Amino acid sequence: MVATGAYFLAAGFPPGMVRSCVTPSSGKMKSNPVPKQTRRFAVPTEQMSTGTANTTATTTSFTENARLEMERLEEERERITKKQKPLIWELAEAEMKSRKSLKDYFEESKDLIRSEGGPPRWLSPLECGSRLDKSPLLLYLPGIDGVGLGLIRQHHSLGKLFDIWCLHIPVKDRTPFTDLVKLVEHTVKSEHQRSPDRPIYLVGESLGACLGLAVAALNPDIDLVLILANPGTSFQKSQLAPLVPLLAVIPNELELRFPYMQSLMTGNPLKAVMDTVIKRLPLQQLFGELFQDFTAASSYLSVLSDMLPRETILWKLKLLKSASEYANSRLHSVNAQTLILSSGNDKLLPSQVEGERLHNVLPKCEIRWFYGSGHFLFLEDEFDLGTVIKGTSFYRRGPSHDYISDYIRPSPAEFKKIYESIRWVRDVVSPVMLSTFEDGKIDHGLAGIPSEGPVLFIGHHLLMALDLYPMLPQLLLERNILLRGIAHPMMFMKSGGLLAPLSQLDIVRQMGAVPVSGKLLYKLLSSKAHVLLYPGGMREANHGKGEEYKLFWPEQSEFVRMAARFGAKIVPFGVVGEDDFFDVFFDFDDQKFPLKEIAEQFKNVRTELRGEARNQDMHFPVFLPQLPGRLYYYFGKPIETEGRRKELEDREKAQELYLQVKTEVEKCLAFLKEKRKSDPYRSILTRMIYQSTHGYSSEIPTFEL
Repeated sequence: MVATGAYFLAAGFPPGMVRSCVTPSSGKMKSNPVPKQTRRFAVPTEQMSTGTANTTATTTSFTENARLEMERLEEERERITKKQKPLIWELAEAEMKSRKSLKDYFEESKDLIRSEGGPPRWLSPLECGSRLDKSPLLLYLPGIDGVGLGLIRQHHSLGKLFDIWCLHIPVKDRTPFTDLVKLVEHTVKSEHQRSPDRPIYLVGESLGACLGLAVAALNPDIDLVLILANPGTSFQKSQLAPLVPLLAVIPNELELRFPYMQSLMTGNPLKAVMDTVIKRLPLQQLFGELFQDFTAASSYLSVLSDMLPRETILWKLKLLKSASEYANSRLHSVNAQTLILSSGNDKLLPSQVEGERLHNVLPKCEIRWFYGSGHFLFLEDEFDLGTVIKGTSFYRRGPSHDYISDYIRPSPAEFKKIYESIRWVRDVVSPVMLSTFEDGKIDHGLAGIPSEGPVLFIGHHLLMALDLYPMLPQLLLERNILLRGIAHPMMFMKSGGLLAPLSQLDIVRQMGAVPVSGKLLYKLLSSKAHVLLYPGGMREANHGKGEEYKLFWPEQSEFVRMAARFGAKIVPFGVVGEDDFFDVFFDFDDQKFPLKEIAEQFKNVRTELRGEARNQDMHFPVFLPQLPGRLYYYFGKPIETEGRRKELEDREKAQELYLQVKTEVEKCLAFLKEKRKSDPYRSILTRMIYQSTHGYSSEIPTFEL
């Protein structure tokens, strides 16, 4: 199949009279006649229906059979013994290889451009056929290239989450911006009537971002989610604005399209044009820098020439100018949930400043910064839009985001990126992890942790939650256990105030954390999840001087009866080592004030409690770093609640079990504090010496059990 066979092509339609040929609900082609010049894009109905045959996917994976889990662990141990890559790394590499490249963008653009004709239309990528049940519709609104392939490197990941349609604007098309707005608006209204309970995502870059804002302003009653990359609303402040009158008077023979395309990627657009006019530089001198991340760009100069001939460049600049004016005049009417993606190295538009402006103007807006990225964010190697949408909790299939049903666990490639981004923490702390089997045997590793849920992990929080960074990835890597944490609401606050933006917390959400809530704990346990709960909460994580390893738990049980309701195993655990890393010298008592701007948003957290556990005032202790020691984890013997539901409905019985769990956590801490004294590699210096002689990837020994 040729490159364009990767798309369904909807039939041509006049601007403002859109008839969508691919429906997100059925995946079947309507009976609209396809123009002769576009028939080779169409796919038979039988082939199209296979794309939606397997649309159901679970939101959380759990091991179904203990025997299979043991076999998997044995295989994994064998792989480690033979120094083979973990299976999840191989899956991650396969996933990355399946992702299309910039070369694919050019190849498929070439076929589209040379086969096109007629007005704008919708394309639907075939590789996006297998998606989740009740996936929302995503309409991609292209930038100034207009081809509609701007998400080509995102199709693999986005196709699992959305039903994707991409707007294709032919090179010779001269549809005014207002008619493009009508075209998209007609599709939005039609699909909203078809699925009124599902949101519609408008993903646009530069010109497409203006288009999305315009449609949202005109349809405030439709549930729209805007994902806008480097919006073209900043056109008048950019160096592109002076090009409109300049290009209109420069002679055709100067062939400005190539210097212009170069300037989009690497430099000053106005300067590139003027240099060419004045010096009449040979185009060959410009080819090498055309695309910084694509060494074979010269092979696709004809594609660029066809994509943006001189007349089209001038038209697109005029179109962008009118789009910017139209969208800016209606920003006050935009009430849609909006995510702004701003590149820090955008040579085409002042995207950083514009992103901040829109963030302040739009009422339901969040922003994420990509400081090293250029204008064409969606085509960059390291960028994954699906990961960003999930990490910001912008993915939903209903009126609001559901932390349980809308959660999608990280793919192998996503997990590998998370693991590598925080691997330095693991390298510094060299974690030692011990677990206890049901017969009481303690062993190195995590094999003693129950593989089948529901399981409730109850532990003690280290300073600034240092314990989470090695623990969560290791459980997923070694046991395929996704540990879903019950976290402070601060982790889910919107951008703004002293902590804006909170993009560093996106990883917490990607790994499945949910805001503290009895209702969410109920849902997690009922879905047989592995759940992490720290009864000491923020008071424990932000403790003061001399309070390390002290438990600040509520007086009454908060979790026992909930665990018993679902027969969950309770795994008490402790972690020590923070005193080998930090020394608190300026705590809450020294500060005498909390971070009131943040604390005010969470004033209802645990207000019903008494004692030290009630102190949830937001503050951050100041500490001095020390020569790093080592982190030690000890997961105690699982405590059964299966069959004890009626017994534990009695408050006294529940309180007894609660105190038992607390005692077990304290025993875990005491055990580790004593055993680490005999660890010859507790100091980072001795670990470095060991690795210098045994290899950097070698496992560092610890104390004997």
